[in-house]
Amino acid sequence: MREENTESSRELRKADEKYMREAIRQAKKAYRLEETPIGCVIVCDGKIIARGYNRRNTEKSPLAHAELSAIKKASKKTGDWRLEDCTLYVTLEPCQMCAGAIVQARVARVVVGCMNPKAGCAGSVLNLLNMQEFNHQVQLETGVLEEECSALMTGFFRELRDKRKRMKSIKKAGLGEPCDF
Repeated sequence: MREENTESSRELRKADEKYMREAIRQAKKAYRLEETPIGCVIVCDGKIIARGYNRRNTEKSPLAHAELSAIKKASKKTGDWRLEDCTLYVTLEPCQMCAGAIVQARVARVVVGCMNPKAGCAGSVLNLLNMQEFNHQVQLETGVLEEECSALMTGFFRELRDKRKRMKSIKKAGLGEPCDF
């Protein structure tokens, strides 16, 4: 029995990594748009039924998070707001809004790449996914492809800081507004 559990947990880990790579692919789309690189996919019965990536700046909306986009698409695809048989894969721990939407959508399982100690609501700041006071709790797995997910975020914010420093030094030198060619 123990061997069976080990084998099934190995298979689950392999599937989790496969789908997290797809979430990372979505995060890279956000990165190319100079958006915070967060990506999400929703899987049902071994198939990706929805994808999303962060588009807050592009859409000028605080609601344009990867998870919300994917949940909306998955609900449309399934024809139901309840995503009870689905697993949501996301590269960064969900914020309070997204964690709330995940609970409201009755998502069965969430797989997180890297945690967000400043704003995460799947265990870092709060754990809205497992509050016994709610009528639904979510199975949670964290740290899947954590290094890759974390590196994507770190690289993005390093580039953003470097860009801001360059622009500040150009303005300080009196060279006018910098232009991107």
